[in-house]
Amino acid sequence: MVRAHKVVLAYSGGVDTSVCIPYLINEWGVKEIITLAADLGQGEELGPIKEKALRCGAVESLVVDGVEAFVTEYAFPAIQANALYENRYPLSTALARPLIAKMLVEAAVKYGADAVAHGCTAKGNDQVRFDLAIMALNPNLKVLAPAREWGMSREETIAYGEKFGIESPVKKSSPYSIDRNLLGRSIEAGPLEDPMHEPPEEIYLMTKAIADTPEQPEYITIGFTKGLPTHLDGKNLDPVTLITRLNEVAGNHGVGRIDMIENRVVGIKSREIYETPALLVLIAAHRDLESLTLTADVTRYKRGIEQTYSELIYQGLWYNPLKQALDAFILNTQERVTGSVRVKFHKGNATIVGRESENSIYAPSLATYGAEDQFDHRAAEGFIYIWGLPTRVWAEKTRG
Repeated sequence: MVRAHKVVLAYSGGVDTSVCIPYLINEWGVKEIITLAADLGQGEELGPIKEKALRCGAVESLVVDGVEAFVTEYAFPAIQANALYENRYPLSTALARPLIAKMLVEAAVKYGADAVAHGCTAKGNDQVRFDLAIMALNPNLKVLAPAREWGMSREETIAYGEKFGIESPVKKSSPYSIDRNLLGRSIEAGPLEDPMHEPPEEIYLMTKAIADTPEQPEYITIGFTKGLPTHLDGKNLDPVTLITRLNEVAGNHGVGRIDMIENRVVGIKSREIYETPALLVLIAAHRDLESLTLTADVTRYKRGIEQTYSELIYQGLWYNPLKQALDAFILNTQERVTGSVRVKFHKGNATIVGRESENSIYAPSLATYGAEDQFDHRAAEGFIYIWGLPTRVWAEKTRG
C-alpha cells in the first residue's frame, strides 16, 4: 500500500535515516524523497551528509541554516522562562525539535509533498516531539516513522542498507548515541545505561575535566535586556556569538555537565549525560536578575509556570495553546528584567557574585542595619499581630 508519493525526510546522515530512504521507496512505495538536514550550529560539515542522501536515493537533498532562529526563537524564550526539565536539564536537544519540524512542514509545502518522515524509534522522546509539532503546524500532512515500525535490529538495519549500497562502518567507533547543536550535547547508551557507571572523560567535548581547568578564576558580566542576554562584559554581541563565547568560557572552567536519570515522555527512565555550558549559566544569571527586579508574588507564581513550561517543551508541546498562553505571561514579566549579572568561573563552578539593574526594587535604605536604616521598626509588632491572628485564634480554640 502506498502511504505517500512525495516525502520530506528529516535527515542526519546516520544509519537509521539513511536506511529510511530505500525502505520508504521499496517497502512503502514512496516515489520521491527529499531529505532535509538542519544546521543548528552542531559544528559538523553538512556537505558530505547532503551528498550521502543523494547516493542513498533521495531526489533532492536540502541543508537549511537555522542557527540564528534556533537561538532567538527557541533558546531565548526558554531562558526567559528559566526552563529546566526536572529542575536540571535546560532542554538543549528538546528545543531543536519544534524548529526542525517547522522546517519539514515548510519544505513539504514548498515542494508539494504529501508527507514528512523521521527516523525516530518507538522508545524515544523525539518521535513525540516531531509528530506533535508537525500535527500542530499542518494537520493535513502525513507523518511517516519507518524506524518505529520496521522491527529490525541494529544489525538487520545495517544489513538492509548494505543491500542498497549504503555503507556501514567497519567497526563501531563509539557505543554512544550523541546529539549536538549550538546549545549543547546529549550523550546516552552504551555503558552509560548502567546508572552506576561513571561517565568516562572521553565522552565530553564542550567541557574540561576539573583537573584540566585553569587555576585562576575568570569573571564575566552578562547583560540582559528585557530578559534576553545581549552583552558580555559590556560588549553588545549577536545571539549566536554570545552563546558561542559563553560556551567556550564556561566549558574551559568545567562548567555545564549534567548526569541525571530523567523520565521520558513514553514512561521509561533514562540515564542522560548533557553538556550545556552557556545555557545553564544564562538561566542561572537570568533567574538571579529576576530576584532583583520582580516582586515576590510574581517570582513565586512564575516558578510554577516555569515547571509547566519546561514539561511542555520536553513533552513535544511547543506549539500547544497552553504553551502560547504561558509565553504571554512570561513575556509580560520580562519588561523590567534588564541589568547585569557578574559570574565567577572556577573549577567547575559558575558562581553569581554580583548583580545590578536600573529597575532594581532592592532598597538599601530598607535592607541596611546601619545608621541609614529607614525601615519603620514600630510597624513590625502590629504586622506580626495581624499576620499571626489566624494562628492565634486556631490555637485558642484547639487548646481548650
